[in-house]
Amino acid sequence: MSSSAWGLLALFLALLLLAAWPLGLWLSRISTGQLPSWMQRVESPLYRLAGTSKDSAMNWSQYALALLAFNTLGVLVVYLLQRWQAWLPLNPSDMAAVSPDSAFNTAISFVSNTNWQGYGGESTMSYFTQMLALAVQNFFSAATGIAVALALIRGFAAKSTGVIGNFWVDITRLTLWLLLPLSLVFALFLAGQGVVQNFGAYQEVNTLEATSYQTAKMGADGQALKDAQGNPVMEDQKTDKQTLAMGPVASQEAIKMIGTNGGGFFNANSAHPYENPNALTNFLQMLAIFLIPTALCFAFGREVGDLRQGWAVLAAMTLIFVVAVMAITPAEQAGNPLLTPLGVDQTSSALQSGGNMEGKEARFGINASTLFATITTAASCGAVNAMHDSFTPLGGMVPIVMMQLGEVVFGGVGSGLYGMLIFAILAVFIAGLMIGRTPEYLGKKIEVHEMKLTSIAILVTPILVLAGTAIAVMAGAGQAGIANPGAHGFSEILYALSSAANNNGSAFAGLSANTPFYNTLLGIVMWLGRFGVIVPVLAIAGALASKKRLPVTAGTMPTHGPLFVFLLIGTVLLVGLLNYVPALALGPVVEHLMLWPAA
Repeated sequence: MSSSAWGLLALFLALLLLAAWPLGLWLSRISTGQLPSWMQRVESPLYRLAGTSKDSAMNWSQYALALLAFNTLGVLVVYLLQRWQAWLPLNPSDMAAVSPDSAFNTAISFVSNTNWQGYGGESTMSYFTQMLALAVQNFFSAATGIAVALALIRGFAAKSTGVIGNFWVDITRLTLWLLLPLSLVFALFLAGQGVVQNFGAYQEVNTLEATSYQTAKMGADGQALKDAQGNPVMEDQKTDKQTLAMGPVASQEAIKMIGTNGGGFFNANSAHPYENPNALTNFLQMLAIFLIPTALCFAFGREVGDLRQGWAVLAAMTLIFVVAVMAITPAEQAGNPLLTPLGVDQTSSALQSGGNMEGKEARFGINASTLFATITTAASCGAVNAMHDSFTPLGGMVPIVMMQLGEVVFGGVGSGLYGMLIFAILAVFIAGLMIGRTPEYLGKKIEVHEMKLTSIAILVTPILVLAGTAIAVMAGAGQAGIANPGAHGFSEILYALSSAANNNGSAFAGLSANTPFYNTLLGIVMWLGRFGVIVPVLAIAGALASKKRLPVTAGTMPTHGPLFVFLLIGTVLLVGLLNYVPALALGPVVEHLMLWPAA
């Protein structure tokens, strides 16, 4: 890595810690209800509307049922709004109703915090759908993930109570007092930097020079002319006009990043200048993605009464993240060896950036693009400022691996912490087997019941990824979406299923996934990947909340020092990654080896 890449990484981590520390304190207060009286007065009517109160608590099954009911209703609402958008207001470009399979996929995608998009936002969704369907779920899906993390923390902190909080109280407070204020401030900043925020119709403007394009040649009968093979006959056209999409973008962009949602208003996502105008907005968008996941680590330490526990989890996340950045950045800076025999100069100099700039924004360069790619796939965000499909094989493998680890390296808002705590439970269980003691974590015994639930939570996503990839590769409808047959085509499918099952949403966009087959398959995988993990996590929280909290003794294994940090990292890598080694060997590894014979 170059010195500039190291400097960017160091600055990012330093500012992240400075911003996340006070936010962690506020998250802890939200979790325990230590809020000013005026905030509690604002909340009260909402609790009465939901038929609950701030003082009532739920066991894990009640919490899970409330969560599932709320999110199922969200899927239905988002689906219907897409299907009816042609007749709804705020549709200045007269967007048609979204097709049933795409609406199904998108509804699950935004409710599950995945935000996978098989469509172009500016050409498919009306302003009304973007705001009332997609943006609202950006808030609720993020709040759902954080609520599950808080429930698990309460399970560790509780003393034989058997309750883990109230879902309706958690989602209300997290939306009102965390996500909305942060998004409002960030949206104002983005609008000030040039991110579009309006309700105007799309603008047709004059270009500096005529733009060439091709269109089908029409016959006298008004039908497209075709050649002997049945392909349309194309002819060159020129225009000096260009249509610029408008819309309420800044407000969408803020919660897209803060809630690790990732769904872009525009098809180009954060590579679009109307979503991400300059280097400053790019840097703060990266900070926004990791802000709440980092703050949750500090909140976790406060809640369990030992800040060192939060620092240990954060240290494990940070070490894996730094290694990933150290892998992806040099891979892209080295360039493509297939171009070397052709005499292409790929070295960095005062006149060129060097390396593999294919698919990357010249505004950001390789360092900011690779850092963004690692951040967005370490978190369950999916926002992109570069085309991951154009990365080198090893560079593209890093985002895949970051997702396949379960997105526990900071991870999504809430999902990253509860995912890492599941691995921590497994780590202390392994350690207990090694020394012949009943494993304990944070004063709670980890027994057979908890380990069965932990196994389910860990194995859900690998099963979905590998089984889904196998189905897509074998099915004719799955093969039809491959534009790049061979190892790279397999990587595209593997990436898509890894992204869907881990609720990320980014893509190797060479795969044509906006088809009934992929919309249905990925929709099912996204739902199971989200709630197939959440339910066993809540069950673990309930089981832990029912246990007594044991005092620390001389025989208790410390879970806050360097030894535990490396044990946790080893568990994440061994269990999280070994499931995928054969699949990675068939895709990115083979593709990388194919580059070198010609070098």
